[in-house]
Parts: sequence; C-alpha cells; structure tokens
Amino acid sequence: MKRNITNWGNYPVENADEYQPAFRDQLQALAAEKKDWIPRGNGRCYGDASLAPTVITTTKLNRFISFDTLNGILDCESGVTLDQVLEVIVPKGWFLPVTPGTKLITIGGAVGSDVHGKNHHVDGSFSNHIVDMDVILPGGELIVCSPDAHADLFWATCGGMGLTGLISRVKFHLKKIETSYIRQKQIKAANLDEIIRLFEEYKDYTYSVAWIDCLKKGKGFGRSILMLGEHAQLSDLTPAQQQQPLKVVNKTLFRFPMYLPSIFLNKLSIGIFNFLFYRKNTRKEINNVVPYEPFFYPLDVIDEWNKMYGRKGFVQYQFVLPLNQKEGLANILHRITERGFASFLAVLKVFGKQDTMIGFPMEGFTLALDIPIRNGLFEFLDEMDKLVLEYGGRIYLSKDARMKAHTFQQSYPRLQEFKQTIQKYNGQQVVHSLLSDRLQLTPQ
Repeated sequence: MKRNITNWGNYPVENADEYQPAFRDQLQALAAEKKDWIPRGNGRCYGDASLAPTVITTTKLNRFISFDTLNGILDCESGVTLDQVLEVIVPKGWFLPVTPGTKLITIGGAVGSDVHGKNHHVDGSFSNHIVDMDVILPGGELIVCSPDAHADLFWATCGGMGLTGLISRVKFHLKKIETSYIRQKQIKAANLDEIIRLFEEYKDYTYSVAWIDCLKKGKGFGRSILMLGEHAQLSDLTPAQQQQPLKVVNKTLFRFPMYLPSIFLNKLSIGIFNFLFYRKNTRKEINNVVPYEPFFYPLDVIDEWNKMYGRKGFVQYQFVLPLNQKEGLANILHRITERGFASFLAVLKVFGKQDTMIGFPMEGFTLALDIPIRNGLFEFLDEMDKLVLEYGGRIYLSKDARMKAHTFQQSYPRLQEFKQTIQKYNGQQVVHSLLSDRLQLTPQ
C-alpha cells in the first residue's frame, strides 16, 4: 500500500510502498523480490533512517519464541515492542538490560539503532546483551549471527540503521530485579560546572540523566536537575507497594489533541517551561521510590506528544563529545543559548567506553535537544556540526534528518569497515534509505 510515511519527528515525509508481513517466510520473499527497500519498526526513530521508496514494516512480526525465566534470556521476533516485553518479563522479576526514553520501539529497532539508556556508563548499549539474532539479507538468505558467528554482520547490524537487511528474531539477556520500582534521587544543580561535578560524584549509580536548561544565562548557565536511580528492593517499598512488588505499569493519560500552532513554540514559551520545571523541585535533593514508568518513560503517558512541535515537525539533535571536552560542551551550550534554538526537554547523559563498528556512544557527555523546525535551524545545526567535529564528537544516526555526508565521514572512525561490510552483504545496494543516500553510504 502506498502512503505518506514519516517518523517521530514528522520530518521528512516519504511517499512509499509499505508492506507489513506477519511471518518470516513472507519477509524472505519480500527481501528477495523487492528493490529500494528499508526495514522499519514502529517509526520511533526521529529522522529518515527508515524511509525509502519501499518500506517493510515489522510490527506484525510480534511473537515471543521462548523465555528462560531462570537465567533471564528472552527470544522473540523483531516486531515485538519494549512495552510488550515488559508486560511479560516484569511479573517474572526481570527488566530490560538497556532501554531508551520510550518503550514504544521494536526490538528490531533497538538493535538497528543500538539504543543506549541512562545506564550506558555501567551496562553499555543494547548490543552488549544480545546472544544471537536472525538477519535476512537482500535476496532472502537468513543468517544467524552473534558476536562469535558472522561477527562482521552482527556488528554492522547493531547500529547499522537497517542497511544489512531485515532482523527477524533477537535473543538477549535481561536484568534481574526484585521489584518494578525505582529508588530515585533528584538533585538540583545551580549551573553547568555543578552538574558535571555531580555526574562524577554519583558515577556509581546504575542510572543517571539530567534535564538541563539551555536558555538560562549568567550564573545559572546550565542549571540542571540530575535524576539518579537504582532498582528498588522489597524493603524499600511501602506496605501498600509490597502487595504488588512486580506490578506492570502501562498507561496513557491522554492523547495530544492537535498540532500546536507555531506561535506557541518560541523562546518565551520554552523559557517559561524551563523556569517552572526547575522550580518544581522545591528542595535541593529529593529521595523517593517511584514506578519504573515515570522514571524511564515520562513522555509515553502522552500519546502523540510529537504534535506539540507543530505540523512542520522537529528534529532531535543529539551529539556526544569526549569526556575531556567539558569546555567544548560549555561552548556548544553557549551557542544554543545565544541563538535561542533551545528545547523544552534537553537531556544530558554520560556514556561509558564503547568501540563498536558503527555505534554512536563513546566515553563522554551526550546532549539531546528536540528543536522545532523553523527558518534558520538547519543552517544553525550545520554550525553546530562543525563544533562537534572540532571537539572530536559525533552525531547519532537514529536521530539525524539533515547531517551532511562530510560531517558523518569525519566522525565515525570505523566507517570504512562498516562500508565494506555493507558491500559484502548488500552489494547491489538493494537496501537503502533516505539517510544512507544522503550520507553517501548507498549512493543511488
């Protein structure tokens, strides 16, 4: 069926033929028959990585194959979403090893983007927890790959944005939990220097993330709220919570009713939001126990929240800088503050070490910004790209919708190895996307 398809940022839009197979043999037939295609999960990546003339959507490939409840190993099809996984594993005392800020992505999408979470500095990215997976190549051949078998295909698929073929099945390790609650600590930081110091002071926490005010100037430049978390033990819960210690939380409060007019998306409205968000914590430090939902997935309670950025859509600009480039982080934040291209929810995290073939994380600080599309934005982001390169950083492909090829080519050190692996398994470039064409990975 041909239709207009866009991802979570509502930019860009591609008029594509979409296929939604429900069985593996159908996937293999499509992979053998079709040209100019790309896999797509639930459309929660932000840019154009899963857009092409033909899109093969995997959400109907959503069956569980096996669950080893003793050792915490789950085997499922690639179209299963994280919220569906949580409904199965949490009551048995297990949790996702790594999760991004939404539970509405597919397992295949988690692999293709090699997602990271608030615990990268401790547990790495999703690829670190995969046992093995099935990849259907262009032409229809199925290969079982892992870190030890067909390792080049495995590592090119983890973070490879679908360019090696279709993931049909993934087996991965889970994290043992005693309850479904999080023991949370929130600390207000007065400025950028303090939030960087706090990240270092609390680096032994499993989960850490900070909201940061990208508009505040002067002494309060970079003021933030650090949010730390550990999986709560039974003794941490109230008597009422202990009645259902492994309760699954899966709720939507309301659906965002319409695309917000652009008049509401300005420096003033973001400034007011930032002021209220920072002031909502009336104490320097707050300690409490909360369900996993508000800690990991605060925005999932609002269905279609992407409409708040208007019909033109938005881009999420996420970059990482090496740990020794704190001055670079401050400089980039100053540019954002000066130019007013700020975000309602700017998120700062710390990554641990990683050196996968095409992985985004490196040891350092990563900042993600949701920015409404308006005049001058792309030119400003081109300027930001130059700074990111200057400080030795790179940009996340899963969030990208506009990066230039030369920026990409200068920032991923194992790019040539990735391109050679794509050539090996996708030599005719049957699989490609708007993103891969733009970045000259698969020039058409």
